[in-house]
Amino acid sequence: MKGLWLLLVLVAAAKAEKGFTGDQVIRVNVKSEEQIHLLQALETAQEWEVDFWLDPVSTELPVDIRVPRFSLIPVKEHLTFHNIPFTVMIENVQELLDKEKAEMEANQMKERSTRSLNFGAYHDLNTIYSWMDTLVADYPNLITKQHIGVSYENRPMYVLKFSTGGYNRPAIWVDTGIHAREWVTQATGVWTANKIATDYGTDASLTSLLNTMDLYMLIVANPDGYVFSHTNDRMWRKTRSVNPGYACRGVDPNRNWDAGFGGPGASSYPCSDSYHGPSANSEIEVKNVVNLIQSHGNFKAFISVHSYSQLLMYPYGYVCSSANHQAELHSVGRAAAQKLTSLYGTAYQVGSICNIIYQASGGSIDWSYNSGIKYSFAFELRDTGRYGFILPADQIIPTASETWLALKHIMEYVRDHPY
Repeated sequence: MKGLWLLLVLVAAAKAEKGFTGDQVIRVNVKSEEQIHLLQALETAQEWEVDFWLDPVSTELPVDIRVPRFSLIPVKEHLTFHNIPFTVMIENVQELLDKEKAEMEANQMKERSTRSLNFGAYHDLNTIYSWMDTLVADYPNLITKQHIGVSYENRPMYVLKFSTGGYNRPAIWVDTGIHAREWVTQATGVWTANKIATDYGTDASLTSLLNTMDLYMLIVANPDGYVFSHTNDRMWRKTRSVNPGYACRGVDPNRNWDAGFGGPGASSYPCSDSYHGPSANSEIEVKNVVNLIQSHGNFKAFISVHSYSQLLMYPYGYVCSSANHQAELHSVGRAAAQKLTSLYGTAYQVGSICNIIYQASGGSIDWSYNSGIKYSFAFELRDTGRYGFILPADQIIPTASETWLALKHIMEYVRDHPY
């Protein structure tokens, strides 16, 4: 009996959700290359277990670091010793997470009684997948759900296809949630899919678009990581594949594409949050998308939605040289960002990945662009660091609504500029 009790305790401990009580998110505005190098060294100091939300890459950009409670004193002393000023952005990470969890639980109870989805709330994978079935049932002449493969842990990956008929028509790709902890992206994907479904037939421009093109939406691009971020570690970013010889799991699925794979801005260390994996397309979640895009062969746009920082970016990330269509992509991006800003005044920066944030190899939109999909863009949604990855649920609908204006502009441009 004692042995059974011990086993149950161990199982419970293994399943216990990671706590962040007393953890803080601090912001550093770096002033020199020397400070960047010092912060990069901090990133690899395993004993402090710091989690970089925004990486140290440029004197132009802030660096956001989640520091565990047990490392606060040594980290702050280290920064002070090297004359690196910092401010505290989030005093206690767990307080925000507790509030987020309480709101989710209250919303779940309400949804069970009303039997309708609240688009202004965060949802787990099962709820999103169940809602997809409802949406398809409600709009059978517009939407189908396509199974594009399974994840590492054998979860299905579903794409919503919006189509009014025809065979292999020109298409637009949108994915959200490739990084698990970026919850506002999956929520934005859900809201957007519903918006497209309900506006078709009443919004003349959207109706025209879907009468000539198909739209594919992958709302949960990293299902294993997303589930793990709900059950075990809210700050989980990667996939959940096993790394032989290491206790730490997962690969950064946005460093795993065959575009400058293994180059700058991706880590070869399996425990890093930006680990690129053993080879390009090693992650089944990435390979499933690659297979669909390549077998289809007629995608005209590829849009990947991330958070946070309020950026709209185009290739390249793995090199800092200009893409062949840079002038056009920048013009489209600027016009889309202006549409976004028009709703609530949310300011976005526009530019190539390498020039606007940092050099990052193995990214999806570099791969799609190199594969011949000219209109390849990546969003970084709200905010600019006040809440970071823990964006309050009351910002979901405003975020999704403004992002839709930008997405719609890009889609309309692609419709009107076939190539």
